[in-house]
Amino acid sequence: MTTEKINMPKLGESVTEGTISNWLVQVGDHVNKYDPIAEVMTDKVNAEVPSSFTGTIKEIVAKEDETLEVGELMCYIDTEDISDSTTNEASRSTPQSTEEVSEQSNQDKPGNQPMKKRYSPAVLKLAQENDIVLDEVNGSGRGGRITRKDIEKIIAAGGQPTAKTTGHSVPDTDLHMPSTDGIEAMSLSGDKEIPVTGVRKAIAQNMVRAKTEIPHAWMMVEVDVTDLVAYRKAVKDQFKKEEGFGLTYFAFFVKAVAQAVKEFPQLNSSWAGDKIIQHKDVHLSIAVAKDQELFVPVIKNADEKNIKGIAKDIYTLAAKARDGKLTAADMEGGTFTVNNTGSFGSVQSMGVINYPQAAILQVESIVKKPVIIDGMFAARDMVNLCLSLDHRILDGLICGQFLARLKEILENMSKENTTVY
Repeated sequence: MTTEKINMPKLGESVTEGTISNWLVQVGDHVNKYDPIAEVMTDKVNAEVPSSFTGTIKEIVAKEDETLEVGELMCYIDTEDISDSTTNEASRSTPQSTEEVSEQSNQDKPGNQPMKKRYSPAVLKLAQENDIVLDEVNGSGRGGRITRKDIEKIIAAGGQPTAKTTGHSVPDTDLHMPSTDGIEAMSLSGDKEIPVTGVRKAIAQNMVRAKTEIPHAWMMVEVDVTDLVAYRKAVKDQFKKEEGFGLTYFAFFVKAVAQAVKEFPQLNSSWAGDKIIQHKDVHLSIAVAKDQELFVPVIKNADEKNIKGIAKDIYTLAAKARDGKLTAADMEGGTFTVNNTGSFGSVQSMGVINYPQAAILQVESIVKKPVIIDGMFAARDMVNLCLSLDHRILDGLICGQFLARLKEILENMSKENTTVY
């Protein structure tokens, strides 16, 4: 038997660190090679870290919520000899989820309860959405840990454990609870405490870094997209029938942005301390929301694709985000971000730049407005494009030229000048 190290792996391009959101094993647990041992969160994606060996967990070095650099030590594992590992590999022939393995391997240890309050993100989310008090749930997982299946059974049964006050009680006369950073926070009766974990924690860390390090500046142009709206309206039904997915306005905007960024490569840059990296390929990040989580998958080589190809990528990436199937490869490599804030009805906003990119463009809601044309009022479809820029890399002159060109491209998208294929 040999003691080996398991270190924080590299979970994606440009990912330099990860935060352990949840350990899936304890000291003394037996794991097979490639079995997940921990859930790790980065600024790009959540992922499970697999074991590099077959053996028994000897020592867990890193704590939950601790951030480790790539290559830093996570835990020690006592590995087995070749014959033992071969046997264990054979025992993995039937695929099982991590939670199912936890349930089966601990059914004979009902008295072991230290894992009960170590909830996974999925358990917390389901419990919050269905007002389930986790302290009242008897978990079937390792050490009494509550699994996703435990919560789903309660939901399916239409019942829930009797609610009780979680944690230690707080007298009505002393409602002030000190937070970890020394700032007092008030918790009143009926308030709900939501742990800052998982994707929300990653978003918070990335936004603080972006706003702290990047000197943001902001510009906006108003664009007349009346002809674009008319063209999409004329072709969208036939497109949906032929292709099986929708033709959104956003696909037209992404196509126009890709063309303009290609013509103004300064916008397709990132900050690297003592140098600016100007990227050759145009990989557009798009913001995709799932419940209260935000993901930024990437449309690769967007400048080489037609509107249909971009529409398909948008549809595919959005579906993967909703189904929780986005991978690290889907999220990496972005060089410029386009955010469809108009889908929420927003007409003007100031985006936070997706670090370390140079800029982010907010595409706002298309609104019918009275506009003066040839001295007369006319009803036109108008949209605001709001650009946040890193003033270390870009200035008003080049960004003004970029927005003017983007406006020109969009205002010339029409039945006569544009094709989705």
